This record gives sequence, structure tokens and C-alpha cells, in this order.
Amino acid sequence: MTRPPTAAQRRVVDAADPVTGRLRGTEAQLAALVKRGLAFRHPRPPHDHFLTPAGHRIREAPEPPTAPEPGAAAAPEPTGGFAARVGGEGSAGGGPTRAREVHSAWQGLLELRRMTNPDGATDRPCGWERAHLVRAAALALEAGGQSPEGPDTPGYRVRATPQPEAVAVYAPEAERLRACAATLERAGWQTGEYTEPRTRTRYLLASPRRA
Repeated sequence: MTRPPTAAQRRVVDAADPVTGRLRGTEAQLAALVKRGLAFRHPRPPHDHFLTPAGHRIREAPEPPTAPEPGAAAAPEPTGGFAARVGGEGSAGGGPTRAREVHSAWQGLLELRRMTNPDGATDRPCGWERAHLVRAAALALEAGGQSPEGPDTPGYRVRATPQPEAVAVYAPEAERLRACAATLERAGWQTGEYTEPRTRTRYLLASPRRA
């Protein structure tokens, strides 16, 4: 079993890019994370370090209370970061700032695909996306120009399903649902349109394409 990281290492993990998992830290910290199986050193220049799936799980798990290391400052409070909008959030700011954030996150995800897909393909989802289906599908939709559902505005909603590697995508009308399907397919997902038996609501079932 992987040993839990020290408080200093946990701070490095927590500060990783939320999409790509790119790490910043001292050589000793990064080497220790690699040794614990929480990070890997990319073989191509500039040889940056990135979180492994185990590192992502550590980052997303609540941090247990620990005694501070001797002489170490208290860990900073989480500052949040970019979050893909799955639809139905209580508030949804927009404008140029959000557009830049979405563009940057999507470019980071394409780079993660390039680095982690065995053939370096960027047109096919990677392991991180399969481990974070709802967030990955929502980012693909928002980066593709679709609007999430807001407090007073209609839009898409992405929800988890009991099926492995599949999410449900809802939209307020058939035309928007078809637009969401086209956007996801351009981003490397495969989709099918279905009807809920009880409510007769149409929705997409979307899964990351493997080939």
C-alpha cells in the first residue's frame, strides 16, 4: 500500500494543476512523490512531473488532520481552482475570464492526452478522463461552446450513471441535445440518444472513445 505523503508533500500534491496534474516543487519533493507512486517524470523535455492516478486520488481525498512538521508553516487553506461546470450550479459567472479559464483547461487536457495516451493521440480521451467522467464530459461541452444550466438559464446537465465509463447528458430541447452530441463526438466521445422510460425525457449516454 502506498504510504501517505508527508504534510509538505501533500501541499505539493494539492497545488498540482487540477486538469493536467502538473507538479511544482523541489527536486527532493518530486523524487519522493515518484518513489511513493504518486507522481511520474515525463520522459520528454522539459521532463516535468505529473500526478499519477493514485496522486489524483490523494489530491481529491479530504486531508486527514496531522501534526505539523517541525519548523514547518501551517498548510494554506485550499484556494479552489478551475472546475468544469456540470450544469445546475447555484451560480455561474461568465465573460472573458471564464472563457480564458475554459480554454486553458482544455488545452491542458489535450496536452495530458498527448503525454499519457500510448500513441500520443489528442483526439481520444485519456485515463484521467475515464477516472473523472462527469468533469471530463462537462469540460468538453463547455470548451466546445455549449452552455451549462444556470439558476435562470437553460443549458446542459452532466450526471453520473450506474454504467461503467458512461455519463448522462441532458439538454432542454432536442436541438441542443444534438448539439451536445456533436460537441462530445468532436472531443473524442461516443454518444447515443435514449429516452427515460418513466419521464420520457430524452438524454445522451456518452462514453470516452477508446479507438
